[in-house]
Amino acid sequence: MNSNDLVDRIASGQGLTKTDAKKLVDAVFSTIVDAAVAGEKIALNGFGKFKVKHSAARKGHNPATLQEIEIPASNRLTFTSAKAVKDRLNA
Repeated sequence: MNSNDLVDRIASGQGLTKTDAKKLVDAVFSTIVDAAVAGEKIALNGFGKFKVKHSAARKGHNPATLQEIEIPASNRLTFTSAKAVKDRLNA
């Protein structure tokens, strides 16, 4: 599923126009990203939690040349699914 498929399903399932559904989907994702940038944890009951994890700078290597490279520190958004979601996936 891609974002257009998600918009289509929300539009048809909720009786919205595709334009309104796209605005809704964009607003949800934008709000999650804004909260993550602000350092907040995002917990959606029954769905899961989003949070930012920091990866420290480290050394790596280029697999093609085996030359050592420096991998810079970075932040990433992680997701942990709620028990209800895990149970549905494994039913």
